[in-house]
Amino acid sequence: MKILPVSDPSFAPYGKVLEGYDTTCLLNAMKTIPLPEAGVAYEPSIPALEATCLYGQFQNNAYGGMPVQLGMCWGRNTRLNCLEYHRDSEVNVGTGDFILLLAKQDEIVDGVLDTSVVKAFRVPAGVVVEVCATTLHYAPCHVNEEEGFRVAVVLPRGTNTAAPGAKPLNAEDSWLTARNKWLLAHPDSSEAGQGAHVGLKGENIDISGDI
Repeated sequence: MKILPVSDPSFAPYGKVLEGYDTTCLLNAMKTIPLPEAGVAYEPSIPALEATCLYGQFQNNAYGGMPVQLGMCWGRNTRLNCLEYHRDSEVNVGTGDFILLLAKQDEIVDGVLDTSVVKAFRVPAGVVVEVCATTLHYAPCHVNEEEGFRVAVVLPRGTNTAAPGAKPLNAEDSWLTARNKWLLAHPDSSEAGQGAHVGLKGENIDISGDI
């Protein structure tokens, strides 16, 4: 799979690089958190990260004063497995280079997305990147298996916490797996086995041979 840098013009429909941030304080805090023994971990809100200087800048600058949460996704991963979206942008920054597997909401047809449309983009260490609300994404992929990845995740506060439990009004409502989180799972994923909407068809992409 071809992996393009986020500086490539083809990234524009999916997101953009946010300039002007000194991420040093956040990266140092992230590096103190050990990698999980296996797989991927995610926490929507981590107090040690929200205590850094970047938290206020993300809330007041990147999100225009809206309340946000600053958490992290970290571990080792090379597979697609699922794609999710929110009703708003997500901001990411990694302690090292990482890769995002992305698609667009308008590529979903009758509740299903063909994974052949998924694109891969490499984000350099310390670079702040916005993933647009209309962009499908999921767990980052590592560039180096030994080092894994640590990627900060900034979202409106409450996102990815317990689902509201509202009565479904349409088909899309059945894709909601957490608050502000709509998920399309590949049939081979553990999420599908746990009852998530099977909304991906085609190859369950694995970039291990491309990094």
